[in-house]
Amino acid sequence: MKLNLNIEPLDTWLKPSHQPLVIAGPCSAETEEQLLATADLLAKTGKISVLRAGIWKPRTRPGEFEGIGSIGLEWLKKAKLATGLPITVEVANGKHVEEALAAGVDILWVGARSTVNPFTVQEIADALQGVDIPVMVKNPVNPDLSLWIGALERINNAGITKLAAISRGFSSFEKSAFRNEPMWELTIQLKTLCPQLPVICDPSHICGNRELIPYISQKALDLEMQGLMIESHIDPSVAWTDAKQQLTPSALSDLIDHLTVRTPEPANPVVSDKLAELRKQIDKIDDLLIQKVAERMSIVEKIGEYKRDNDITILQLNRWDEIIKKRASFGKALKLDEEFTTKMLELIHAESIRRQTEIMNTKTAVSEK
Repeated sequence: MKLNLNIEPLDTWLKPSHQPLVIAGPCSAETEEQLLATADLLAKTGKISVLRAGIWKPRTRPGEFEGIGSIGLEWLKKAKLATGLPITVEVANGKHVEEALAAGVDILWVGARSTVNPFTVQEIADALQGVDIPVMVKNPVNPDLSLWIGALERINNAGITKLAAISRGFSSFEKSAFRNEPMWELTIQLKTLCPQLPVICDPSHICGNRELIPYISQKALDLEMQGLMIESHIDPSVAWTDAKQQLTPSALSDLIDHLTVRTPEPANPVVSDKLAELRKQIDKIDDLLIQKVAERMSIVEKIGEYKRDNDITILQLNRWDEIIKKRASFGKALKLDEEFTTKMLELIHAESIRRQTEIMNTKTAVSEK
């Protein structure tokens, strides 16, 4: 089921000065000098389309730097005048919206900590009623696609048609190299539900460190995202917030030079024909995969009936351990990623358990009549 959002194409309200589209600037506006110097260097690269800066910074714990506040809007106005770049800030309540609009901010974004709360999003949406301004919505902190969709819908229902999503990763208890897990599958689901919705990637918050930003930036472009939001500071070593994930303007310029912008479909008809041929082969294999899974489920149901009639539990851990070890080893021998094989087996096993549970419940329902 597709999302029914009334939105305008990105190129009608944000024309990139360079490919790919890059929104850049410091995590926080710290001082007027810091912001203006960073903006000047970013503008001189000729590769930045929008200047960003955090004015109000919601922090995890009190006592940390929570943004310079409204005075930073005046600094941003000066940066806009000096560079000619449009400016964007995060807003977390109705008052922020009013102040940003009064300061002539060109684009607003709703942060991950706000997206997670429908009350906050609705307050922002109410403040945007009757206003024609682009708004970008970051995914919620937790991996909940419905919350992300709901926030986009609330902003759209307020009359905002210049709308985009920002993928900035999701919190996870699992330890990894990333500050926030990319969980690309959720962003892909969003793009599938609303193909016309522009999606911009925020590698800075996904990575949490500058070393991984080039990798994530290229990955995002390869997944057909429309642009990048990357934090940049004139001297990240002394940044007041998120120092490890900010790049100098020079380093950002170099990163952009090494990115490859690819097209969704090939222009060369020979390449297009070859891809079509290979995709047909995949289609046949996919059909066969589904057929074999269906056959497997038929056997699972027979096993469920046998267990029911002989009072055997649904789950046998020894059997499950045996499946995981044998199949994962077999998959590895066939050059399949072990984690992928395990996840696939877990998904099939969960469906097997569900089907056998239904069969067990059928006996219970019959016996109670």
